[in-house]
Amino acid sequence: MNEITERIKAPTPKFFKKIRTIGLTLGAIGGALLTAPITLPATVVTIAGYLATAGIVASAISTVAKDDTPAEK
Repeated sequence: MNEITERIKAPTPKFFKKIRTIGLTLGAIGGALLTAPITLPATVVTIAGYLATAGIVASAISTVAKDDTPAEK
């Protein structure tokens, strides 16, 4: 359990920060479509579910990515 905590606290590489931002955006779009107060076609609701899932997974995985390059002194 300590290893997971250390990975989350470790610095995240720049590429994975971008992936995390994109994932959060996709998740927010999917969530907004799923909770829309109007009736949407089934296809749109299905795609929104996939967007939300993909966004959450991308954000979670990119959060635990860790920069292994040694720090310069």
